[in-house]
Amino acid sequence: MNSSTAAFPGNRRRAASVAVGVTLAALIVGTAPSPASAAQAIRVKAWGANGSGQLGDATTTERHTPVTAAGVTAADVTAISAGVSHSLALLANGTIEAWGGNGSGQLGDGTTTNHPTPGTVTGLLSVRSIAAGEDFSLARLGNGTVQAWGANTAGQLGNGVAGGINPLPAPVTGLTDVVAIAAGQNHALALLSNGTVRAWGGNLSGQLGNPGAGAGSPTPVPVVGVGGVGVLGNVKAIAAGDNFSIALLNDGTLRTWGDNAAGQLGNPAAGATSPTPVTVVGVGGVGVLGNVKAIAGGNSHTLALLTDTTMRSWGNNGSGQLGNPAAGVGSTTPVTVAGPGGVGVLTDVALIAAGDSHSIAYLTNGPVNTWGANGSGQLGDGSVLQRNTPVAIRTGLLGIESIAGGSNFSLAA
Repeated sequence: MNSSTAAFPGNRRRAASVAVGVTLAALIVGTAPSPASAAQAIRVKAWGANGSGQLGDATTTERHTPVTAAGVTAADVTAISAGVSHSLALLANGTIEAWGGNGSGQLGDGTTTNHPTPGTVTGLLSVRSIAAGEDFSLARLGNGTVQAWGANTAGQLGNGVAGGINPLPAPVTGLTDVVAIAAGQNHALALLSNGTVRAWGGNLSGQLGNPGAGAGSPTPVPVVGVGGVGVLGNVKAIAAGDNFSIALLNDGTLRTWGDNAAGQLGNPAAGATSPTPVTVVGVGGVGVLGNVKAIAGGNSHTLALLTDTTMRSWGNNGSGQLGNPAAGVGSTTPVTVAGPGGVGVLTDVALIAAGDSHSIAYLTNGPVNTWGANGSGQLGDGSVLQRNTPVAIRTGLLGIESIAGGSNFSLAA
């Protein structure tokens, strides 16, 4: 574990992911005009902790400002995802590059050796989306099935057994018609084309959304409806925090389940945990939060991007990750993310992501904004100072279309 928040132990982190798919445009960055054939396109930038090589810059040196991930500059990157200490990049040709920590085989190359530069995940083609858990990885293929690799301590690889590791991709049992995936600390989610959700892996906090799953399930189970009635449906996007889960419905409202120790479910009535979905309430607990178009989960905080391009956040704020100084140490109901320096409201947000205890937003015309924990430089502002409101940083990338937060590092592509 490499946490940046001492007040909340256990901050082990998978990718906090944006819950809507995007396609990355070509990003050409140079100092002078040059022929297209000679141009070197910078595709991925990374900053923060780097002890396992998760920044991909061929070193293990911590970086407080963005650096270039080596080896993925010559290919079109369409999405990125970050775990506790490993990173994934999906390329336009349907293959995956992975780098960083590999002690559980989460890089998918058949070894358990860390790699500080990107390498290709073995045997995968036609990949459409990716998700990095704490120390495991997922890939959704074009045929609607899912492959998983890495740690399997709680059955998070979905292969019917729990325990051990698998350093090579293998199918998740019984999944078809999958349109989106998400990964938490040791659990995983899949959204099916019919708008229902399947979950597998650890369930000690109820993060599978199925009370019958016990302590966990090594095969996918359906997420039940609110109060345990029926099956959760009409879902259009999913995200996972460490030990909780989030679903965005077609009507723009949210359902959450699992760990709620810091209020990350956004419903004060949910108690410490909820093994069935609850509805996220509105700001100040009034009504229901609506008009949501994207979601992200951290270790114990949650982010929502609204259709008006502003953000709401709730849960743990011990490191300022909610972006609202008035939230104190945390909020069980959504608050509005403030603008840089606490002035006004952050607006024109296009993409969101959550790390363990930090948050990331990319504005429609730039720049990247970050806030929260910064002990390893994961905010990218050149310091290790915690920020409780957004700060703008320079990544050197133009037209960013994918961002991700790891345990205490960040990615942009």
